[in-house]
Amino acid sequence: MGDFQPFEQDFYQSGYSIDDQGHTVAYYETHNSADPDYDHTGALDPSMEQQYTGQYYQPEMTSGEGTETYSPEEEPSLLEELGINFNHIWQKTLTVLNPFKPADGSIMNETDLTGPILFCEALGVTLMMAGKAHFGYLYGLSVTACIGMYVLLSLMSSLAVSYGCVASVLGYCLLPMVGVSAVAVFCSLQGFLGTVLAVLGISWCSLSASKIFISTLAMEGQQLLVAYPCALLYGLFALLTVF
Repeated sequence: MGDFQPFEQDFYQSGYSIDDQGHTVAYYETHNSADPDYDHTGALDPSMEQQYTGQYYQPEMTSGEGTETYSPEEEPSLLEELGINFNHIWQKTLTVLNPFKPADGSIMNETDLTGPILFCEALGVTLMMAGKAHFGYLYGLSVTACIGMYVLLSLMSSLAVSYGCVASVLGYCLLPMVGVSAVAVFCSLQGFLGTVLAVLGISWCSLSASKIFISTLAMEGQQLLVAYPCALLYGLFALLTVF
């Protein structure tokens, strides 16, 4: 231990340099902190202190940038994000209720399934109130009918046909059949009255659906060709309603 202590003192009290790189490395001299002459402020070599004299980088802001403020009132409502527009639903319903009213192709071309789902459920509820629980038949018939009409319109129209648009139009035009089913809650339709109401409902639904399809898909002069398969489709719903 006696030989190690002088070696340690010589190591800390001497400076060293790296000759290969040509840079002198600063060193710190060790002092005894118990010595009253020890100055803590002089422990660091003043030559090592450097001050940065350059300029700080400040990004430039373009005109108008950063002036916009966030306002929660400008966010779209949840119904708009889900694609539910009650104004368009009401306009489509009025178009169906009036078969002779011209249809707005821009509105009817939207893939809106809110109204069709409501009308389909209303038809099932009215049938159940009349003692006919045919929800499974309604769902299966609706999906099959939409697929068939989609294939048929794709072959007849020169424009691109959307499956959602076909399902939306067929679902909205189901509204007159819901009225026929509501009458079946209060009286039996297995008679002359039921036949008249069924024919009237089928004609109403098929006329409204064909009118909307020809205005949306630019199929002028082909309304009767489109109305015939629509009449067959709504005739199946009429059978469920009457019998």
